[in-house]
Amino acid sequence: MRVVLQRVKSASVTVEGETVASIGEGLLLLVGVGREDGEAEAGWLAEKVASLRIFGDEQGKMNLSVRDVGGEVLAVSQFTLLADTRKGNRPSFIRAADPERAEPLFEYFCERLREAGVSSVKTGVFGAVMDVALVNAGPVTIVLER
Repeated sequence: MRVVLQRVKSASVTVEGETVASIGEGLLLLVGVGREDGEAEAGWLAEKVASLRIFGDEQGKMNLSVRDVGGEVLAVSQFTLLADTRKGNRPSFIRAADPERAEPLFEYFCERLREAGVSSVKTGVFGAVMDVALVNAGPVTIVLER
């Protein structure tokens, strides 16, 4: 399972011209579920995301988590994060889980974020073509993998 985490001032997801989710200060998460992933990986990553200290404290030092600052999370499923580009010029997505397996794990990941104390967890539309907009704060972008 792979998560690209971006600290944002705001982020939103639009599907077919309609905004389906938006957040203020917090994290935009692009989440890729692999064929071999299970609840253990999803749970570990959810706790890591909730606990990662990447927000500034009173001195401006990265010392607070999204949970500490009461930030929001916008999670977007993105199977292309599992692309294999080692051979040729067309990415292979064979390592990505099929939608029937990926969607429940993605939902489990989001639920575990809530259980870990993230007060607001919003999502895009699983499997849809989405326009994702964000104002990256910092910028801070981190890749997490389990």
